[in-house]
Amino acid sequence: MATIVPFRGLRYNQEKVKKLSSVVTPPYDIIDEAAQARYYAEDPVNIIRLELGLIFPQDTACNNRYTRAAQYLHKWMEDQTLIAEDSPVLYLYQQEFTIKGKRLIRNGLLCGLKVEPYENGNILPHEETLSKPKADRLHLMRSTHANFSSIFGLYSDPKKVIDNSLIKYSQEKPADISIEDEAGEFHRIWVVNDQKIIDKIVKTMADKKIFIADGHHRYETALGYAEEMKEQGLTGYDYVMATLVNLFDEGLVVLPTHRVAGKLKDFKMSSFLQQLENLFRIEKRGDKDNLPALIEEMASKGEKEHVFGLYASQELYLLTLKDFPQAAAYLPAEKSDAWKNLDVALLDNLILDQILGIGEQERRNQENLAYSRSEEWVVEQVDNKSYQIGLLINPTRVQEIVDVASARDKMPQKSTYFYPKLITGLVINNLDIK
Repeated sequence: MATIVPFRGLRYNQEKVKKLSSVVTPPYDIIDEAAQARYYAEDPVNIIRLELGLIFPQDTACNNRYTRAAQYLHKWMEDQTLIAEDSPVLYLYQQEFTIKGKRLIRNGLLCGLKVEPYENGNILPHEETLSKPKADRLHLMRSTHANFSSIFGLYSDPKKVIDNSLIKYSQEKPADISIEDEAGEFHRIWVVNDQKIIDKIVKTMADKKIFIADGHHRYETALGYAEEMKEQGLTGYDYVMATLVNLFDEGLVVLPTHRVAGKLKDFKMSSFLQQLENLFRIEKRGDKDNLPALIEEMASKGEKEHVFGLYASQELYLLTLKDFPQAAAYLPAEKSDAWKNLDVALLDNLILDQILGIGEQERRNQENLAYSRSEEWVVEQVDNKSYQIGLLINPTRVQEIVDVASARDKMPQKSTYFYPKLITGLVINNLDIK
């Protein structure tokens, strides 16, 4: 099964960096150009210079965002901006956040995760990956030999042996890192250097599978990099920094990813509703003032049925699938039952593809679509005529993700949004440090 290891992480020297919140960022893949520039300006040692450096017109093979990242890393280690742990350790990474008015805490084990092919069945993905992001991350690893942001993985520990060990440890000492980020969320890190606890956690994890929640590109990049280093006769490069969260953690949250569709040629609402009626029971739910009630109704009915929300022409509708076997006939035959039962698979294949003509390639290119976690944003986009219709969906359940991954299937695009995201820069994994 999965193998985890303690490692000598690099952390910002808090005697030199007084405000840690000024040197960390969200994950690189949700940082746009404006945010990148802001993080650059915020602090001269912000992690952005390592994780997502600027690109300049005069860049060459010898001087580019990747080589500069390596230079910054070496410099910050030399001047002790970054300091390595004295010995290999594990970390408790705790996030405190608010969702829909409720305060939650999510506990994660930050560790080294031994990389291995998916075919082994010990580490399972649920998303497809693209070659361009992997090439970018591989260039960065080749230059720096480091992970700056963590893979996010899930494991099953119903008795919470690992969680309880970590939480008991954290109650006996203050956090080694404690910051509030720009979204008002709290991030705390405890360095776990007690060898008995480390051994217990490593042993407990040894019989478990890991389901990748976020970071598929980084995981596959780390695997490719490890294979390159092995070919060169170099060992100790076969693990990646990972934050692992128990499937039974009360703070594990998946948010929905709603869709808006636009630029639909010859679109007529009456015709669209007629086509929907072949598969769905359609019930009007009033105007946008009833949006909270619709979302609540979707959550309730979604426990037993496949339901969706529709917003168009200033009206809300509840769509309930009439006949699943009938609908399943429109789904790819080679997909698993777990995949076919996903709300997002039904929405994408039945409504977007079959009725609106937005196929898989168009969905990938996002030519007619946009996505958001906010149902209010969906309504706003339709009202201001940026898009013609909004489609609301319940969040994918964690167990559904596990079932799809276990069936060796991949989720449709934009199926999951784990919240909150892991912060980049709290701990760095320099694979050269043994």
